[in-house]
Amino acid sequence: MSQKNETEADEMRPEYDIRGGVRGKYLERYREGTNIVLLQPDVAAVFRSSEAVNRALRELIEIARKQAGAAVRESSD
Repeated sequence: MSQKNETEADEMRPEYDIRGGVRGKYLERYREGTNIVLLQPDVAAVFRSSEAVNRALRELIEIARKQAGAAVRESSD
């Protein structure tokens, strides 16, 4: 087998060599779970960061709680 054929037979690129990897490096993080949410492009255009999304959702939660409290007070009158 010529050297050219040996190179062609080896399909894995050197940068994909995982022999130095650490098994289970992210296992604990994986076990904790994830809460990744995918935003639609129009929403992502407005909220450019996780912090912006979290701030907006916290404000929405606060508004919803206030409205729910007001609804409870109105129904008890």
